Amino acid sequence: MARLFDLTTSFATSVLRAGSGMQVGAIGRRPEKTLELYEFENCPFCRKVREAFSILDLDADVRPCPKGGPGYREAVRKRGGKAQFPYLVDPNAGIEMYESDDIVRYLFDAYGDGKLPWTLAVPALRDISSVLSGLPRVGYGSHYRAARVPDQALELYSFEASPFSRLVREALCSLELPYRLHNVAKGSPAREAFVARSGRMMVPYLIDPNTGRELFESADIVRYLDDTYLEGR
Repeated sequence: MARLFDLTTSFATSVLRAGSGMQVGAIGRRPEKTLELYEFENCPFCRKVREAFSILDLDADVRPCPKGGPGYREAVRKRGGKAQFPYLVDPNAGIEMYESDDIVRYLFDAYGDGKLPWTLAVPALRDISSVLSGLPRVGYGSHYRAARVPDQALELYSFEASPFSRLVREALCSLELPYRLHNVAKGSPAREAFVARSGRMMVPYLIDPNTGRELFESADIVRYLDDTYLEGR
């Protein structure tokens, strides 16, 4: 029953955002260095930025900032002066910035064609639907659960509108586990290389270089993350 609830509510989140982040749009120049994103799951402002990453087919080094987390929230406070999210770091341009709308505009100007899709361009629709879409999963993945810190960041193949991937991102966030996010939304040029590595086009797909494990299936991944990194397990 719990699994059915998770899948239903996660699917509802994607529907309420009209599937934003499911399809790659116009792609511009590619960054030489991976961008860094400090954010937390179920934050409506962070969601808009993650959608932009998926649409622009950009990877991100995600630094999860769950409420009560001991690490990355304080890191953002030291870097920018306040614990506000999302927070973007672009090492290619030496830019660090708050404010989701500013970040989205910057990403499409720097790595797209400058044109925002309607799901991110219409202020009232964008902001209201983003808030409403988080209600079915409110609180999930947003609060820190004491966890062991991995030596190396994990890797996750995903895209924002995937309801199965959302459940894994919630687990990664609540455990404050850093990871390299590889976006492979529909139309992504990266899908061919992903299939060559994993054997099939299916997300989420987790790679843990600390243990050598590679897993499909959101339920298996969430269980693995808890068994491997949750304190007391």
